[in-house]
Amino acid sequence: MSAGEIVDPFREQTVADYARALRELKGWLENATTSELRRKSDGTRWTNEELLFHMVFGYMIVRALLPLVRLISRLPRSWGKGFAAVLNAATGPFDVVNYWGSRAAATVYNRHRMSRKLQKTVTALARRLERETPKSLARSMPFPTRWDPFFTEEMTLAEVYVYATQHFDFHAKQLSLHGQ
Repeated sequence: MSAGEIVDPFREQTVADYARALRELKGWLENATTSELRRKSDGTRWTNEELLFHMVFGYMIVRALLPLVRLISRLPRSWGKGFAAVLNAATGPFDVVNYWGSRAAATVYNRHRMSRKLQKTVTALARRLERETPKSLARSMPFPTRWDPFFTEEMTLAEVYVYATQHFDFHAKQLSLHGQ
């Protein structure tokens, strides 16, 4: 750190959490047997490998959400609330796409490619986070609260950056891998 650099605990913690998630994912993928990855997870319909991809997907989603928050936060509040209401109304179809999408994507981003995808994604998120200003991190928009237990009625950009690790940690408890 240079003499004039300001320490930002939020950014440091968020990036440290990204690095921890990557280490954990790599550890699970390196130590799991093929049969463990094919085993059903605990509390979901996904296998462990599919759930691991879904955990990575949470970080991929954040990359897509960042420009959306920037855009919606500039529109009239009623538009953002309407958008969130429409998304909440579409929860059923979203759940189907979320389930089958993670199953299908885990065949592409399987145990051999998943950690590389997370590495690229968290690196990009960390770089973007470094460039955020306090004002940009405070931008917010209404969210569809029925889509995810960590979505709140209103989320700031800072909360969106943190969301991916909350999602990751929540699902990590549902893995049924040896040593879990």
